[in-house]
Amino acid sequence: MLTEKRYELILELLDKKRSVTVPEIKEVLGVSESTIRRDIIALDQEGRLTKVFGGAIALRTAQIVNKELSMVQKKDLQTAEKQAIARYAASLIERDDCVYLDAGTSTGWMIEYIRETQATYVTNALSHAKRLADKGFHVILIGGEPKSSTDAIVGAEAVMNLQKYHFSKGFFGTNGVEQNGGFTTPDAREAMVKQTAVKNTQLANRYFLATSSKFGKVYAVTFAGFEGGVILTEALVQESLPKSVRVVNVNQPEQ
Repeated sequence: MLTEKRYELILELLDKKRSVTVPEIKEVLGVSESTIRRDIIALDQEGRLTKVFGGAIALRTAQIVNKELSMVQKKDLQTAEKQAIARYAASLIERDDCVYLDAGTSTGWMIEYIRETQATYVTNALSHAKRLADKGFHVILIGGEPKSSTDAIVGAEAVMNLQKYHFSKGFFGTNGVEQNGGFTTPDAREAMVKQTAVKNTQLANRYFLATSSKFGKVYAVTFAGFEGGVILTEALVQESLPKSVRVVNVNQPEQ
C-alpha cells in the first residue's frame, strides 16, 4: 500500500473515532506496527494529527470564546483541580523570592498553601493582597483601576507601576491555552497587565496555572507566548504544544 494511501486511511479513522491505537490501525491497514508508528510520527510532524503513547488523536479545533465568567461564578468551578495545582505552585516559592501573583481563582487558591514568609509578594488582585497581609506576608498591591468582576487592578497606571519590578517567579492565571493562540484572556486591559508582569519575570520561572478545561480554548487577547513558560495542570494534556513550553502534571510531577 502506498504511503499516501496509508496516511489517508489513518486520517479517515481519526475523523470518525477522534483517537486510534496502533493495533486498531494495523487491523484496518494490514501493515506492520513499525510502519504504522513511522506513519504516525510523519503525520504528527506535518501537523495532521497528534501522536500520543500507543497511537494518535485528532487535532483539536480551537474553541473561540468571548464570554468571561465573574469571580463569583468561577469560584466553585473545578475546585479540587485548582487546589491541586495551587498546592504544587505554592511549594515552588523559596526564601527571598520576589513573587508576582496574578489575579484569578487558581492563583487565589495558592494563598491557602503558601508557607514562605521570607519572600515578597506583588499582586494586582485586591482580595489576594488582603489575604496575604492577613497572614503576615510582605505584600505589595499595585495601583490602578479596579475591575470588580475579576477583582483585578488594570489599566495604564497598573502597567506603569509593574514596569519597575523584576520577579524571580511569577504565577499567572489564563483563560485559554492553545497551540496557535498561546495564553489568552478576554479583556485587553487585563492582558496588558499580565503581559507586563510576564515580561518582567525570569524566563525559566514563568508559571501558568491552567486546569485541563482551559486547553484548546482561545479568548480575545494573547498576553503571552509559550517560550520559556511552564504550564501547571492537573491532567494529561492532549493539546499539541510547542517544545518551548514545559507542561507539568501536578499529580505526576516527576513526568
